[in-house]
Amino acid sequence: MSLLPQVPFGTQPGTPGPFTPSGPSIPQFPDMQDSFPSPIGPPPGPGPFSPQPFSPPPQGPFGPQGGQQTQAPTSPPPQFTPPKPLVSAYAVDPRAIFGCLFRNTFVWLTNGERFWMYPVFVGRTSVAGFRWSGRFWFYYGVDTNRIESFSCYW
Repeated sequence: MSLLPQVPFGTQPGTPGPFTPSGPSIPQFPDMQDSFPSPIGPPPGPGPFSPQPFSPPPQGPFGPQGGQQTQAPTSPPPQFTPPKPLVSAYAVDPRAIFGCLFRNTFVWLTNGERFWMYPVFVGRTSVAGFRWSGRFWFYYGVDTNRIESFSCYW
């Protein structure tokens, strides 16, 4: 047994039904009627909600300068591990690592990790670019307060 009243709704858009206020009808937009046939949203495929290919981060105050590349390097980094600089810092100043943009850079993190990176973006508190996995480059970002030391090479 249902506690809700069983009453039919209006059959035409804009016609008053049992729960539609009387008065001027709501304007109909014919160009939008069939744009989303599914009650749960648009179908998969090209559109604003479909997965998009990777695009580089937005340009910032220390971002790529005219003509600089933002794609991963086409060759691997050098095959050596450089000596760690004697000077370490609590946090790396973004202005210091700015000189390593678009250069192979060896990074030592405060947690002991160390790796080759190819920075393409330096923000106020972070660095983003491509990190070498040992076999390929992948996009990576790190907070500058996690970087203990770094060294860049041409």
